[in-house]
Amino acid sequence: MHGRGEYTWADGLKYEGDFASNIPMGHGTYTWLDGSTYEGEIYHGLRHGVGTHKCAKMSTVYKGQWHQGKRHGKGTIYYNQEVTSWYEGEWQNNRREGFGVLRYPSGNVYEGQWKNNIQNGEGRMRWINLGQQYSGQWVNGVQHGHGKHTWILRRVSGSQYPLRNEYKGEFVQGMRHGNGSFFYASGAEYSGDWKRNKKHGQGKFIFKNGHIYEGEFIDDRMADGGDLPSRAKQLSGSTSILGSDMVLNIQTLLKQMPESRRDRELRQVEFAIMRHATLLRALYSLYSGLGHNHSPDNTFLLTRLQFWRFLKDCNVHQHGITLAQLDRLTDEDISPEEVHSPFSAMLLRKYLSCIVIAAYHIYYKHIECSVNVLEVCFSRFMRQNIIPNAKNIKGSLFCHPVHAVIGMKYIDRCWEVYQAWCKANTSALSDQTMTARHFIWMFKDLGLFDSKITTLRVLEILSEENPEIYTTTHSNLDLEITFLEFFEALLSCAEVKRICGIRTAQQSQCGLEYLGETVRTLRGERRDSSPLSQWNSPQNEAKVKPSDTIVSSAAGSDLETIKTTAARHSSPSEEDGQSLKNQETNPVTKMAVSNTTWDEMESNKEATSCLSVIHTKMSRQPCIISTVSSHCTDTAEGELERWIHRTHQFFTQTFFPAHEHNLLLTKEVQEEQLRRIGNHKTALDGAKETARQREQWEAEEETQRGGRGK
Repeated sequence: MHGRGEYTWADGLKYEGDFASNIPMGHGTYTWLDGSTYEGEIYHGLRHGVGTHKCAKMSTVYKGQWHQGKRHGKGTIYYNQEVTSWYEGEWQNNRREGFGVLRYPSGNVYEGQWKNNIQNGEGRMRWINLGQQYSGQWVNGVQHGHGKHTWILRRVSGSQYPLRNEYKGEFVQGMRHGNGSFFYASGAEYSGDWKRNKKHGQGKFIFKNGHIYEGEFIDDRMADGGDLPSRAKQLSGSTSILGSDMVLNIQTLLKQMPESRRDRELRQVEFAIMRHATLLRALYSLYSGLGHNHSPDNTFLLTRLQFWRFLKDCNVHQHGITLAQLDRLTDEDISPEEVHSPFSAMLLRKYLSCIVIAAYHIYYKHIECSVNVLEVCFSRFMRQNIIPNAKNIKGSLFCHPVHAVIGMKYIDRCWEVYQAWCKANTSALSDQTMTARHFIWMFKDLGLFDSKITTLRVLEILSEENPEIYTTTHSNLDLEITFLEFFEALLSCAEVKRICGIRTAQQSQCGLEYLGETVRTLRGERRDSSPLSQWNSPQNEAKVKPSDTIVSSAAGSDLETIKTTAARHSSPSEEDGQSLKNQETNPVTKMAVSNTTWDEMESNKEATSCLSVIHTKMSRQPCIISTVSSHCTDTAEGELERWIHRTHQFFTQTFFPAHEHNLLLTKEVQEEQLRRIGNHKTALDGAKETARQREQWEAEEETQRGGRGK
């Protein structure tokens, strides 16, 4: 048999496909009696290359590379029909070996190294239902070696405590054992020896009020009893004049100075902080409340996202240092993947320490004196940056309380997008940040540019608060942008796009096809854009639900519930003190809803014409522009409704669908690469086999000729 054909063995196994010299070779399909099938590449009758195996009995499906009849290389296996349990990664001789991701039926996910079907090496495990996560070393399926275990707390929104407990240190057979540090949700922390999940040996415990106990622990308890808080205060040896919640941690700065000056430097900067303590506490309370609806105790923890806003309001980024660089300077002991997280919280003492560190790195080069350097830098930072600017909240996210509360609904998804594109840019720094150039590339690759959002307009948006990125005379697109700058730029783009610039998912697809014949995926590859037509398939249409494309009727109720938030942020409480009393009369802090009115965009006649055209083009779609019809008055509430509508449309109909489509292209590129690698390997093996047979035939011919000669 040679060519295309079909053959059935005596035991019922059936093969349909290519033959070469009576041997299944090339591409074909095996079908077993129990209904199991294999379709893909065949070499000498064995599954070899790229193929798909479906097991009828176990309901498993494997798609990927094969070698000599075994799963070998890269591939994905689905363990149930619901596709809720799967493994995607590397294989060796039918076993998980190398790097891979396993999702369990419970939803738990492990991502990391495997050996002989068991977690072994570096990896991360997430227990979804338990709210726990471990990142570190594994041996034979258990935590063993150095790692980090995090317990995510399910807390009431607005609670004054951080989001998680966390342990960093050594593990033995799945237990905390050896040396490690435990960071409690209350702000307390322990560093020292552990034995079988308990504090045991020498250690140091820092209470949430700043007091310190250092000594021996036995079976999770301090070795000696007594009045722990008072005794801890004595053991701490701290002579700080600040309260226990304001103790500074600026050892990285003090180590840069002569040892003889360190105590004086610390004492003088503490005196300076005491002079501004009321204002600094008020600002902490003000910024930590941004984006929140209501708090049972009116107390929030400041997040890094809010702290970025504080620094930008103080014009820190205009002193030749980016917010991303300040993150590294203030959090040198934090892992790279967390140093830029917008959700990490900081206590008051951390907030004050970061201000001192920022002030030093901005002004120390301009200080002529050699004593009291920290105090001079801090005082100058207060005088020139914080006092005149900090109360004037800028940016498109926190400038209005309604904008902040609504914008926070999209922030988790946008953080996922930000991380994905940071990882995709191989030229990014090791801790995976984004630059202005990467932001422009992302908009181009997602097909978001149009007549409203042009490259020039995006550059203007990015440089609104940071002229170093772009002016008419120069540009620096390699400046890093934090997630706050990324998210606020997206909000500004949604404002620019307006109603006339918003497209549906189907219209976005048409625009993508028009913009060019190639599309770059998240991994940077470029491929033909013909698969974009798949975006209209039922499977992909299901990803954008009707509820996502129409502004919910709950928008009105959102406005009602947010009115109290707006009032709270527009008028500071009495606790904020005299430092904030001018905020009410300052035009910048009145937080106007928009700097551009609806009529400034275009004339009423042009707007009416544009809306009519859109209504005609979308006559078969649900009406999505009813909230911005001519019936809306030019009141602040009407403008808020329009802003909510524009933002909702931009994210749910344009930005998120474009990102999902790019993920689809990325997956197709990876599958295509695997298929080509498999084809090349099969062709190479076939060529080797043909050459071997030719050599064998020539050797036999030579032997026969030699026999006839005798």
